[in-house]
Amino acid sequence: MSGPKALRIGVLGCADIADRRMLPSMLRQPLVEITAIASRTIEKARHFTDRFGGAPLAGYEKVLDRPDVDAVYIPLPPEMHVEWTLRALAAGKHVLCEKPFATSLPDAEKAVAAARESGLLLMESFMFLHHSQHARVRELVADGLIGEVQLFTSEFGIPLRPGGVRASTLPEVAAYPVRAAQLFLGPDLRVAGAQVRPDSAYGPQPAGSALLTSPSGAAAHLAYGVEHAYLSGYGLWGSEGRLRLERAFSTPDDFVPLLRVDRADGTREIPLSPDHHFTNIAGTFARTVLGAEDFTPHAQAILTHAHLMEAIATTAAGR
Repeated sequence: MSGPKALRIGVLGCADIADRRMLPSMLRQPLVEITAIASRTIEKARHFTDRFGGAPLAGYEKVLDRPDVDAVYIPLPPEMHVEWTLRALAAGKHVLCEKPFATSLPDAEKAVAAARESGLLLMESFMFLHHSQHARVRELVADGLIGEVQLFTSEFGIPLRPGGVRASTLPEVAAYPVRAAQLFLGPDLRVAGAQVRPDSAYGPQPAGSALLTSPSGAAAHLAYGVEHAYLSGYGLWGSEGRLRLERAFSTPDDFVPLLRVDRADGTREIPLSPDHHFTNIAGTFARTVLGAEDFTPHAQAILTHAHLMEAIATTAAGR
């Protein structure tokens, strides 16, 4: 699809997540058209455009020069996110960037300020938030299924080979349970405690955990890392019961989620609907731009998350 009914997107980088999930999902999203894909080599770019369409380009900056690119998707390593976001914004392009958006709070603040000054959309690609399973869980909790929420717990562990992890992996993994805690307990969380494991064969700070508190008095206990067996889920413990959802973050498109609910009247499993969260977030990004919707919530979400991640890191370091 072309013209004003589709957002024309250029891709900066040929990362694994773009290859396996985001670009195939964009092809299924009618509000998006991939018009250019850049890599450091033209051969890698052509390998992607042969499958996903668009013009192959050698060099990320060439995407920013194209008049047929309205927005960019950035799946580059986290340490490159802010640099290329600022360059894209300066070129007049909206930005959808992979998580974690920034490696420091000042960098996040700088990029958000640039997006606001330019009137452009800046969105962090927390795709799991766009899976309908979480909206359904929130609906059931709001309806009183487990009473008043007292505790949120979440774990995300990705088993990696020793030596196969780069320095930024822990923030990438921690971002999921931290963002999920905000989804269920609100944006005004405070850090009551945090820790990181010492450097190991898996890299610097291969695992950690955090204890957060909300203004209501509810708490969140989070654990994450890369030297674990796989685990990807969350639970809520309330005054009248508890619930648990597995495969909450890395959910395949055809996966049927099962919500386990334990109450005094028994235990049951509630099947939830499969969904396409990568396709959904691409659609949300495109609709927000094409419909000239309010960009403010997306920028504020980046800042809120960056503040919380900074506070967790500071507490874990004992500063």
